[in-house]
Amino acid sequence: MNKAEIRNAATVILLRDKATRPRILMGQRGHSAAFMPSKFVFPGGALDATDADVPLSAVLSDQCMARLRAEADPALAEPLVLAAIREVWEETGLLLGEQSDTAISDAANMPKDWQQFFEHGLRPSGAGMRFVFRAVTPPGRPRRFDARFFVVDADRVAGNLDDFDQACEELSHLQWIPLDEARNLDMPFITEVVLAEIEADLRDPDRNARVPYFFNAEGRSNFLRL
Repeated sequence: MNKAEIRNAATVILLRDKATRPRILMGQRGHSAAFMPSKFVFPGGALDATDADVPLSAVLSDQCMARLRAEADPALAEPLVLAAIREVWEETGLLLGEQSDTAISDAANMPKDWQQFFEHGLRPSGAGMRFVFRAVTPPGRPRRFDARFFVVDADRVAGNLDDFDQACEELSHLQWIPLDEARNLDMPFITEVVLAEIEADLRDPDRNARVPYFFNAEGRSNFLRL
């Protein structure tokens, strides 16, 4: 892989107990990780080529899908939603999907990274997910990503919200953290910015803000709203 290449990526903020004391799911990256070592982050990672080969049982709202397609290859929109769901599954063991009578029989025909997901009798679903943020890693970093951030209520998870037994080892210390305590953790700056957007949405659920998009071009930082 060319380390200077900007890879498309997806990150998910799972939100729990929204009506009382909201909590978000975060984990800690390993101290030897090439990208953001030891930082607390949301589950997420790069888009895989095979994500485009997986059927998505439900997409996001028309508005969110339109915003995903803006300033990007429109064909990436659904694969990015699938990448978000797959990364949650791999890094936390939690499943964002809908029951399907044919999922288990279809599992063998799915890409390898998706077979176990389908073996749970589920098809990946973007129902209830919202596209809320986009940021490109600045130049000079060991890895660069064009990351789309999604938020979804934890009640969309199929299964036990506290069962991380099937998670891979990429994130440690997986935990539901009260939103008002999250900034006490060692986290990337961009994660703090995303948290501010989530807090603003919780204060005003009807604000329907356009999606912030941070990127670098022609040697300077740029900001758009999609």
